[in-house]
Amino acid sequence: MRRIFLAALGAALAAPAAAQTKLDFILNWVPGGDHAPYYYAKAQGWYAKEGLDVNLEPGKGSMLAVQKVGAGANPIGLADMGNVLIAKGKGADTVGVFNVYANSPQGLYWLKSSGIKGVKDFAGKKIGNPAADGARPMWPALAKANGIDPKSVIWVNVDANAKLSALKAKSIDVTTSFYNIHHIFQRELGDDMGFVAWRDVGLNPYGNSVVVNADFLAKNRPAIAKFVKVTQRAFATCVKDPKPCVQALVDANGALKFDNEMTNWSLVEVLMSDKHTREVALGIHDDGRMKADYELVRDYVGIDKPYDVKSTYTNEFLDRTVKMAK
Repeated sequence: MRRIFLAALGAALAAPAAAQTKLDFILNWVPGGDHAPYYYAKAQGWYAKEGLDVNLEPGKGSMLAVQKVGAGANPIGLADMGNVLIAKGKGADTVGVFNVYANSPQGLYWLKSSGIKGVKDFAGKKIGNPAADGARPMWPALAKANGIDPKSVIWVNVDANAKLSALKAKSIDVTTSFYNIHHIFQRELGDDMGFVAWRDVGLNPYGNSVVVNADFLAKNRPAIAKFVKVTQRAFATCVKDPKPCVQALVDANGALKFDNEMTNWSLVEVLMSDKHTREVALGIHDDGRMKADYELVRDYVGIDKPYDVKSTYTNEFLDRTVKMAK
């Protein structure tokens, strides 16, 4: 009897831990304040508790994230929904499962001393940003909404970390950036900073959303349901008390500064909040807004192969009791 017991005990100890679903989650960009909830949830063991092995992979732009998720190189990622809609028409089959930016985070920056006063003055100017930046595919919509020819500007490839220096050196005239690092541009450019938010000049489509490869989603619905559940909880928690979340981000990415990322996060909260996130559910894609975004992309940017916009997102995994608090 003793031998049977010891054999059973040994087998139990030797048995591998329950297999976890591996999720290589590609971010839209390098880690920053806007990514704090994912790092917090991971540090707290929330993903692991749900059987998810989440690897947070730095990105190089929304276009790249959409391409990688659409091709199945990454099962899940973070990308601008405008880019998702464009890529869907080209065959990249991705599905948005959790919206982060209810308001467009995109902004344009220039030097007032250059004589530029707004978008109408961009004709003939150089706009510098990374080649895979999510602003480029959506530029035609913004240009047409402001009455200028989209082809009248010159795009220059500039690394994300070189935008400010290129602007100061006047090797470019304009650059793009997300609103959550607005404070860095203010600090560096001072009173000479020219700025306009896309949402204030006729273009406010949904921004970053968590997107999943459609085939992976079909085969792994329970895992994605758990990922969304944890992520929604993490974002709500970080809105209530951001300091531990930002600390988890900084702990995982040693080059980041706590105070800077706290400011970053405070601006992220502005982008997260609209009537739907406050009244329906945090992370929701509203049907009416998604329809309008599809029509915007179709009419101003172009969609290679038309499709039903409802195929590009789902709200099925959201907890409707979790809402944006501000």
